Parts: sequence; structure tokens; C-alpha cells
Amino acid sequence: MEKRPVEVEIKKSYLEYAMSVIVSRAIPDARDGLKPVQRRVLYAMRELNVTHDKPYKKCARIVGETMGKYHPHGDMAIYDALVRMAQDFSLRYPLVDGQGNFGSIDGDSPAAMRYTEARLTQFAEDMMEDIDEETVNFRLNFDGTLPEPEYLPSKVPNLLVNGSSGIAVGMATNMVPHNLSEISDAIKYELRNRSCSVDDLLKIVKGPDFPGGGIVFYSKDLIEAYRTGKGKVIVQGEVDTSEERRIIIKSLPYGVNKSVLVESIANLAKNGIIKDITDIKDESDRNGIRIVIRVRDEDLKPLVMNQLYEHTDLETTIGIINLVLVGNQPKLLNLKQLLDQFIDHRLDVILKRSRYRLEKKNERHDVLSGVLTAIDNIDRVVEIVRGSDDVQKASETLKKTFNLNDRQVKAILEMRLQRLVHMERESVVNELKSIEKEIADLKEIIESEQKRIEVLEGEIDEIKKRYGDKRRTKIKFKEIGERSTEDLIPNEESVIMLSYGGLVKRVPIDEYRSQRRGGKGVNTSMKISDTVKSIIHCFSHDTIYFFTSGGRVFKIKAYEIPKKSRTSLGVSAGAFLKLQQNERVTEVMKAPADRGEHLVLVTRNGFVKKTPADPVFDAKSSGLKIITLDGDDELVSASTIDTDTNMFVLSSKGKGSVFNTSEVRETGRSSMGVRSMRLGEEDYVVTAFVVKEGQDILSISEKGFGKRTNLSEFPVHHRGSGGVLVYRDTERTGKISQAIPVKEDDEVIIVSMNEKTIRIKASEIPETSRVTSGVKLIDLEDGDRIMAVAVF
Repeated sequence: MEKRPVEVEIKKSYLEYAMSVIVSRAIPDARDGLKPVQRRVLYAMRELNVTHDKPYKKCARIVGETMGKYHPHGDMAIYDALVRMAQDFSLRYPLVDGQGNFGSIDGDSPAAMRYTEARLTQFAEDMMEDIDEETVNFRLNFDGTLPEPEYLPSKVPNLLVNGSSGIAVGMATNMVPHNLSEISDAIKYELRNRSCSVDDLLKIVKGPDFPGGGIVFYSKDLIEAYRTGKGKVIVQGEVDTSEERRIIIKSLPYGVNKSVLVESIANLAKNGIIKDITDIKDESDRNGIRIVIRVRDEDLKPLVMNQLYEHTDLETTIGIINLVLVGNQPKLLNLKQLLDQFIDHRLDVILKRSRYRLEKKNERHDVLSGVLTAIDNIDRVVEIVRGSDDVQKASETLKKTFNLNDRQVKAILEMRLQRLVHMERESVVNELKSIEKEIADLKEIIESEQKRIEVLEGEIDEIKKRYGDKRRTKIKFKEIGERSTEDLIPNEESVIMLSYGGLVKRVPIDEYRSQRRGGKGVNTSMKISDTVKSIIHCFSHDTIYFFTSGGRVFKIKAYEIPKKSRTSLGVSAGAFLKLQQNERVTEVMKAPADRGEHLVLVTRNGFVKKTPADPVFDAKSSGLKIITLDGDDELVSASTIDTDTNMFVLSSKGKGSVFNTSEVRETGRSSMGVRSMRLGEEDYVVTAFVVKEGQDILSISEKGFGKRTNLSEFPVHHRGSGGVLVYRDTERTGKISQAIPVKEDDEVIIVSMNEKTIRIKASEIPETSRVTSGVKLIDLEDGDRIMAVAVF
């Protein structure tokens, strides 16, 4: 017994085990693209003479033959390899022609081997063509009783067109299949341009061609895989959206289980992750895949498609690792190196085959030369044979008389009498001439590499003609863009409510049905002892700006604001904004369709400021200082303008001031602004806004009365004036509460202190003069009053 350190023994044993797995199980050979079990199955089928033109044989017989002669492992491992080589959804060009249940793309298991039958495909037979002509090396099988090939001659580029996958110890391979026509053209190009680059070959090889079709994105990662041998490819199922409110999946990414995909889509719809799917049916049959997904609305198709790509295997990423055995050593090869391996292998096979055939032709030529000599001297030959006591003496006499060798003498002695006729002599002469020409051709092939290249080109043309077909997988010559969060979120119409206490919530607009003016409205809710301050209309993908008591602005997407029902409480803005201590949100604004050149800000204490808009709208989510506020002052309005225009400012005492923004000079972000309106004691600015052409001013009192007034009713004064009366308040109407600019076809949402909300059409509100009281818009309970209004 030899003593050695345990770490040395473990290292030695583990390395031996690892190399055994790499070479003998998991990694394909670069020459024929097969693993040992696959090669042994095909060779055993050839030995059983189960070719494509012969009857099928039971798979159990094939597995038994393989296991008993060449592969001493479990029968299921052999059968699994046999099954995969027969599956047209696993291999681009199947090597086995199966009869019976060999599994399905739904993940169904194949039937037991005693029920299924198989035979070789012609494609697989071409991989073993010339194997009997000393073209490949043979070794003894596991018990040393039978020879088996180390690799196959492989007339077809199986590794490139069918790919391979396997997991070894410390390494793995995953090679994607390709179209045989493209690979054939690439081989011919490489033969003529051995110094070409991978990029040159990529003009011919468009990308992977999977058996089930699909769509491949021609990305940088895919190009990298072809250049280095390692990368990835993004694959999508092919989708048809031509039918109304239907998404039809026509193909799946390689390796995706159809039934699992359908189940996952159904679960996503059931759990509300994909909300707009109303039905899903698998209508696939023998003619192909057809999964029909019904969506709620035609406009929702792009959203649902993005959600399917993001949450299901309808879009997958396949890692590419071109790890193969080269001289029993694992190596990572790029596209050019893989083609070179096949070309060098085939040129070597052609050379060995030509030498073998030359030897056989020389032997035949030698025999025919002896036969022709005997025919020409038949009388003497007969005389020698009849005068000899035995065969050995006749052989020796013939050798000496005609200077013949043993092979020729044997052929003469075995020659039939019919060869003595004139026509037989002519056939021998003709055959000799034909063989001499073949010998000359074979010598030229052996001596000239260029001739071997021409032979290989002819073989490739033959293979392409026999098996070449159209590409099944479509190529999109573009990078697939990053899918943003917006691509996965429905663009719902909503309202955002801000309370005086800084609570915020987003409510779907559907919860507020449209009513006629004077209705009671519906309940909304913020918090006990708190009430709505501002309300804006938006969509989920809109950008929302929050202005704070500290003079800062934050921007987020509307979908980032928690979605609530109209009766739910809001959440503190600090939950999704990085507010400082004692800082609260005082105003909320939706990003305008046109950001404009300037942002006009108006504060509660009557200051107005005009500042460049770009720095504000381009602000980061962490907050940006945009105005200096004095004491208890806070922002009440933010508007964008392209050119100077009229601005309306409303005070709590019911005064309105209209001035042109040209009177407000542009200042930086740290300024405080200038006086917009002269305010009396205990008076403050309620709101301010830009009035555009075609808009009226809708003013609403705290007791729910409102009116529309044309802007022409308000004289334009200089900035800093005291304004004019906007609303004649009475005990019945109460003081003015809010004002907004509206058009006749707008809709308006009004919110009260007691959380009553009504949605009415602006056209239902009569247009009156500046000093009238208006009409009742909402029926409020005693003690309730209007707090906020927003326009659609």
C-alpha cells in the first residue's frame, strides 16, 4: 500500500473524474458534434442496418444493442439520447426517424422504449458515410471485444446546424442550431478565404435558426458570441396582432414548454399582474402553435405584449458557450474556428478516403492486368494448369512464365471460362482504362490540397441541395431596448389629491362618475381633521412635480404614487419623496405637454417669480431648490409659458388681478420674486394661472356655487395692483373658494371639506358677468365647504 497525502489523492482522483465526464459524456467533439452516447446509438443502428429505407425497429432493441456492445450505462440514458435525436422541436435536422410517441413541446414524456420504433434519417447516414474506408480512428469497446469509432466522418456540419448542450465538471457547453444553407455557404466562403474574419462570415450566417422558429435579435451580445465563442442571444416567440383584441402566439423561444407558458400566463392574469387579459386558449395542432390571448381593449395590446415579454418565457435569453473537444481537450471556439475544425476534419477524411480507394483501385488494376494477360495467352495458361499436379505447382509455374504476383495468379485460377469470349476481354480492357483514370484522379486528390478543397466544395453543394431549406427563425437586425417600468404599467386615467396635511393619493378616474350640476357627489377620504387642498387630473405615465414648504421641487412618475380607492386615506408624501425635517408638500403640478421657456411661480403671500423652465423640469428626483420663501409663505401656483401672456391671480377676499408676465423679470432659482398683487390684511393668494385663448374663468364659492366668466370682464392692470371683485359673495353662496381656467368641452372635479366629490361638465355651468353669484354646482351639507377643483 502506497501512502500519500489525502489532498494529493483527492486532487488526482477529482481531475480524472472531471476529465472523464468532459471527454466521455458531456462535451461534443468538434468534428462530428456528437457526445459518446449519441455516436454509439447511431453507430449501433447502422450496425443493425436500421437505415432510412429499411423498416423501423423497436427502440428497446436499439437501446439493448447500444448498451450491450458500446455504452455500458443505464438504458434510460441511452433512450433519452435516442429520443432527443428524434424530436423535431429539439434538433433542427433530426438524426433519428421515430415512430410513436417521442414526447412533445408541452413537456409530455415519450412512451416506453418497448412501444416506440426508430430508424436512421438519411442525414444521420451521411454522417457515417465512408466510415468503412479507414477515414476515422477506431478503438476497442468497454470490454475489448468490438471496435467502435472515436468520431464519425460527418459529411454534414452537424455541430453547427444542430448545436449541442451539456454540463460537465466545472464547465458547460450550449451551442445554438443554425440553418444548413447558411452554414454551407459560410463553409465554401471560408474554403476560398481562409484568412477572412468572423465579421466577414457574419454577412452569410445571419444568426441562430431554431427548429421552432421565433425571433432572434441581432445584438452586440450575439455578435460577441460569434467572435469569442461566448455570449448570449435574446429570443422571442413570434406574435400576430392582426386580429381585433387578440394576441396570437405562433411560435415559442427554443426550449420553452408550451403548456407551462400557457399556465403561467393564466396565473399572471388571475393574480392581477397582467390585468387586461380576459381569456387564453391553446389552439395548437399538428399544423403548428397557436395560442390565442384575448385582451380587454385593442389599445392595450402593446402594454400586454410588453408584460408578456417581461413576466413570461415568451422572451428568453439563451447563453451561448461554444465549448467543444479538440483533440480530446475542451476549447472555446468562435464561428471561424468551428468552421475551420469541420473543414480540416473533412479534408483529412477526403485524404484518408482517397488513399484507401487508391489502394483498392491499385489492387483491382493489378488483378485485371493479370486477367488480361491470361486471356491473351489462354492456350499456354490452360496447358500449364492441365500439366500441373496441384494448385501450388500451377501457381508457381504461372508466376514464372508470365511474371505474375500471388494476387494475379489467384484471380487467374478462379477465372470462369466465360471470360474467354471476345466481349469479356473488351470489358476488362474498358474497366482497366476506367480504373487508370480513377487512379490518376485519386493521386491528384492526394497530392493536391486544392483538389481536396474542390472535392469538399462539391460535397457541400450536394448536402445543401439535399437538406437545405428556408430559415425558420426571423432575425431583427437591432438591439432590443431596455424595457422601462412604463412599458409594463397601464396608462390609467387618474386624479391626484393633496391634503393640507401633506397626504397624497392617486384615485382612478372611473371612481368618479359624471353627474349633472347640483348633485350630491360621492364620498372621498383623506384623513380625520385634514382636507383636500389640491387636485389634478393625470395619467399613470405622466410626470408629477411636488413643491414643498422649503421652496424645493421633486419629480416622480404618477404610477409611483400609491394607488388608492376614493374612500381610502392618502399616504404621507415623505413615503416616496426625500423630504427634510418639518418640510411638507404644499402644491402639486402635472408636467405640461409643452414645458415652455419659463416657469411662473406665485406664492401665498402674493409674490410672483419667472425663472427658466429647463432646470426645473430636468431636476433629479432628489429635489431642487427653486424659490426662497419668507416665513410662513408657501407656493400656491406654478405655470409654464412660451411667451409673455396674461396671468390671473385670485385672493381669498374675492379679488382678482390680471397682469402681463412681461412685467415680471427673469430671475434665478434662489430669488424670492416680486409683488404680484397688493393684498389687504388677512388676505392671501388662493390660486394663480395663465389664461389661454378660448378659456373662461370658472370661479366656485365655498358653498358650492359657481359660474364661468369671460376674461374680457377683467381689466388688465399693472403688476402689484389691488385687483377687482371676482365674485359677489352672499350668505347663501359664501366666499369664493377656488378659480380655474376652463373650456366649454372640459369636465371638472370639485372636492369639499367633508370629502364629497362631484364630476360635472363645464358646459353645464352658465357663463355670467364678473359680479354675479352663479348657480349651485354641488349640494353640500351644513358646515361643509369647497376645498379644491381640477379640470380635465
